[in-house]
This record gives sequence, C-alpha cells and structure tokens, in this order.
Amino acid sequence: MDAPLLDFPYIDPTQKNEIYRDKLVSLLSNDLDFHNKNSGYSSHNFHSFPAKFPPQLPRKFIEGLTNPFDVVLDPMMGSGTTIVEAFLTGRRAIGIDIDYLALLISIVKVTPFNRNELYTIGNKIIDNARDLANNKRNQLNKLFVEKWDPLTKQFINYWFSYETQIELLSIITQIEKLSDPKIRAFFEVVFSAIIITKSGGVSLALDLAHTRPHRAKMVITKTEKFILNENLEDISPHRLKVLTKILRSALEEFDKRFKQNLESMVQVAAENIKPFIIAGNSQILPLRNDSVDLIVTSPPYASNAIDYMRAHKFSLVWMGYPVGNLSKKRKEYIGGDDTINVYFEEIPENVKEVVATIGRLDKKKSHVLHRYYSEMSRSLRQMFRVLKPGKAAIVVVGNSTMRGIDTETHNCLAEIGRMVGFEVPKIGIRKLDRNRRMLPAGIKINVNSQIQQRMHEEYVIGFYKP
Repeated sequence: MDAPLLDFPYIDPTQKNEIYRDKLVSLLSNDLDFHNKNSGYSSHNFHSFPAKFPPQLPRKFIEGLTNPFDVVLDPMMGSGTTIVEAFLTGRRAIGIDIDYLALLISIVKVTPFNRNELYTIGNKIIDNARDLANNKRNQLNKLFVEKWDPLTKQFINYWFSYETQIELLSIITQIEKLSDPKIRAFFEVVFSAIIITKSGGVSLALDLAHTRPHRAKMVITKTEKFILNENLEDISPHRLKVLTKILRSALEEFDKRFKQNLESMVQVAAENIKPFIIAGNSQILPLRNDSVDLIVTSPPYASNAIDYMRAHKFSLVWMGYPVGNLSKKRKEYIGGDDTINVYFEEIPENVKEVVATIGRLDKKKSHVLHRYYSEMSRSLRQMFRVLKPGKAAIVVVGNSTMRGIDTETHNCLAEIGRMVGFEVPKIGIRKLDRNRRMLPAGIKINVNSQIQQRMHEEYVIGFYKP
C-alpha cells in the first residue's frame, strides 16, 4: 500500500517574496536604538572601535531574516560585530575589510581559546616584560634605535612618553616571541586595546575618537610626576583641566586588560561554523553571484569624518607597520579625501544635485563627496551581485555635513541602490547612545558644531533584491 501523500500548502514564490519583504519592513519599523542593552557580552568588548553598532542590531536581522547555516556577509566588517553575531547564531559568516587592525580584531573575536593556557602565557608575558623594563633598559633603548625608521620614531616620540615606550617595548617583544599565531594575535589585540581607547589609552593623546587626535598639554603620572608641561600661559584653569591627562602604567593596563578579555571570550557550540575573514575591498568582492543570504554592514562616513587609520596607527606602529606605509594605506579607504587618480561613477540626478550644492561652496569637498558616492556605488553593485534574489542588505549609515550642508547620505545611498537594481522598502532611524559609542562629539547637540550635527542618529537602510 502506498504511503499517503502529505498535503503541504503551496506558496507561490511571489507571495513568499512578499512575506519576506513585509518582514524586512517590520524589522526596520521596530525599535533600533537598543539603549540600556548589554553590548559587551561574548568577545564584543575585546577592543574599542569607532562608531561600531550594538550587537543587538545585526542579531535582529540575522535571526529575523535567515536560518542556521545561511550565509551572512559584512563587506565592511570593522571590528566584526556582525561576524560574531552570525557565528554565535550558527550562520556561515563572511567578513571583509581593508583595515589591518579590523582584520586582527575580528579574527581574534571569533577564535575559541583555552582560557587556562592564555592565563599562564599572559602572566609570563607580564613577568618577563616587567623584568625587561626594570633591569634591561639599555637593551630596550638599543631595540628602539633599530626597530623603526626615522618617521615612525618621530611619531612614537611625539605621542608616547619615554616611560610608556619602555613598557610597551618590553610587552611587544614578549608577544613577538610567541610561536602560535592565534595566541600571538590574541595578545596583540590586548596590547592594542590599552592604546586605542576614546581617552587615548596609555598614549599622550586625549581622545582617539577625533578625526585629528590632540595631545594633552599637561601629563601627570599616578605618582603626580609631571612629564609634559607645555605652552600653558594662555590657557584658563578650566581649559587646562580638560587638557590634562593622568598617565597609567602600560604594564598594569595590559595585565588588567588581558584578564578582562579572558573572561569574555567567545563561547560557541562545536557545530558552529568558523567564519571566513578576508582582507579585501568591498568594491571588488571575491564571492560568487547569488551566494549570500543576508548582508549587514556599516560603511564609513564621507570625507573621513571618522578617520580609522589616524587612530589605528597608534598601536599598529608597535607591531611593525611603518607610519609612512600606514598613511599610504589610508588613501585606499572608502570615504577618503584624496581625489587624485579616482574613477568617478555616474550617479543619480538627485545625488548629483547634492554634490553640486557642496561644489558651489567648496569644489574640493564636492570632489571628495563624489568620490564617496562613487565608491559606495561600486560597493552596492557588488552587494547586489552576490546577494541571492529575494534577500536583503542592511546598511547602517550616518549623515555628514560639509560646509554646513547635509550630504543626505541615507537618501543618496538609497537612490544609488535603486540605480543598481535594489528596491528600498523602508529606511529605519536609530538614535545613538552617545554615552556608550566611541564617537567624536559630546552628549549634547551643539548646533554650531558640524561634527556633532551629523553624529546623533543613524539610518538603517533596507535594500531588497527582487
């Protein structure tokens, strides 16, 4: 006797796409702020990173629009928030970025480690580094002379006190001795995390979230020893307090940080699939057509409003990257302000009008903005190519202001997306929690500050590939 046929209701593909599309609109219409939520779980708090979105944001769309083992892509992954969330939820994650530090951080955040092994190695690094700093300074001084080119030495001497240089050198020499590349990468991230913070970490910088870091005018050690005291005559007491920094010991900060990171290492089931993390450019994605189930990403601001490399070189120089090479690398980033040898794309008419409006006030700035929209045109075209039909790309963007003119980034990118083939059924809005984001602006909106005008809310664009 034949088994009875199961009577599953037939769903027309068009109807199925409408259901997905409605789900996308619903998710974009819900609360996207995620204020008062814990964003430091798992490995998300391994390292500060400018303007990263809360992990609840990618998780919302990953869980709402994909199934386990689906492919989730972030082609401008930054510190890997989307990648970690895709990994934790059992998806196949692919992360791509051009930034050396972003790649290092993201790889470490999704690597399972043996906590006891790292604890033993970390304590050994601290003990050996402390012995070097206290008893073998001549050896470290010689290493400083040999390790860097003149331009990199000049950078280090300007931004780091001598005592901090000694301690950082003593730590990084111990990290470089580690033979296991995964364990070495873990401690490199710890090392970087004590330098790159909004407060400038153990450097002489006041704030590494700013486009251009500022060095403290007065620096005091924990023992109240003055190590920097310059040009103070015309500075008011209130202003001097703002420009004063208490410098912490790099050895003590490294010791605290590595133990903090140990407590928040990624915990995943054995069946979770290891993410693919690739050095690359979102304008040329090394992926097949129609191979991705969901994209969640956040591109840079236009005109280097948040300049990643200006901050990242503070730790990368200690890992062997010459400062001159890092400055050249910076020119490759999306949103850069170098317009020489740039291919400008044809852009939609209303986007042209925004660029032209800026151009009537500042020709150079209009070229910079046209470069940004050209680079994002190429990136969106690649996203459209690799995304499966009937799937979505979630793009989180902030607006920029140039010469007092709103660049209308979300509207312009939506128009560019339509030009390359996407539908844009909904653009969500999220208000930023300025107390918790590494951003270069204060909590209160100052209408006279251009950098503050553009960094108090973000737009979450829902692109749908029909």
